[in-house]
Amino acid sequence: MDHSVVKEIPMSPTQIACAVLVPLLWGVQFVVIKLGLTAFPPLFFVGLRFAAVAAILLPFVGRPTRREVIPMMAISVFFGGLNFSLFFVGLGQGLASVSAVANQLSTPFTVLLAWPLLGERPSARVVIGVALAFGGVALTVTEPSAAVKLAPTLLVIAAGFAWAVGSVLTKRYGPFDPLRLMAWMSLFTVPQVMATSLVIEHGQLTSLRTASLTAWSAFAYTVLFGAVAGWGLWFWLIARCSMTRVAPFALLQTVFAIAAGILFLHEPLTPALVAGAVLCIAGITITQSRSLPRLDTATAPSAAVAPCPEERL
Repeated sequence: MDHSVVKEIPMSPTQIACAVLVPLLWGVQFVVIKLGLTAFPPLFFVGLRFAAVAAILLPFVGRPTRREVIPMMAISVFFGGLNFSLFFVGLGQGLASVSAVANQLSTPFTVLLAWPLLGERPSARVVIGVALAFGGVALTVTEPSAAVKLAPTLLVIAAGFAWAVGSVLTKRYGPFDPLRLMAWMSLFTVPQVMATSLVIEHGQLTSLRTASLTAWSAFAYTVLFGAVAGWGLWFWLIARCSMTRVAPFALLQTVFAIAAGILFLHEPLTPALVAGAVLCIAGITITQSRSLPRLDTATAPSAAVAPCPEERL
């Protein structure tokens, strides 16, 4: 008889508190980004954010190997340049609550792309979960009374697709040390978005001079809490706990984002939004659920993994 089954170690109260805190930080960030976008052009905001993250992390992570440089550059195009640019533009023009639901499609996109590109064929259960997730987003977007703008939501969905491509590339060319990947990806992203901002945006220097304390606080939040603290805590968790216990907490991001949008931006809470969010989260849960892996160790998984689908901010 094979007894090599992973032993599920319960999470401590501190770990549970951190597992709730991280999606709370990420969920509130939807509102914080919208506040920042009232002062900064979106692509310029993205460039500033990545420059700050790179400046904070690079002194502590070391240089990538020769084998890692080109893949990290390619990953930065999708994870950084396309994903964040499309997301910030879409979020700036749309509703935080609807964007939070649409943001979840990054996971189904990753599942679909992993089939042709990684040979990971989804099961019938996963296909059903993907269909439910897309159905939930469609229900949210087609709500007529919620003042949902289709174009910004489509940009957020496109950002999710770019994120999925980045995820597949990370899986294909990894594993990478996660903080090193974040640091160097951030550095490689800066010239991409800044050059694009220079071409299609205006008022960048003016925004630096005229931005209010609220706007600068929003910028600081996205760097310190959304990126550094959020990811730092998340990596700390996945290095010590089973992913089957940690991953479900990330789904709370959508709940917190919707609540923050309603509380701070006075966005409407409609039956279609609630039903769509529940349907989408249920679909994501189905795509992520799986039986416990059979291993010969009870240790937690390594932190050197691809970023979690629920966090792109």
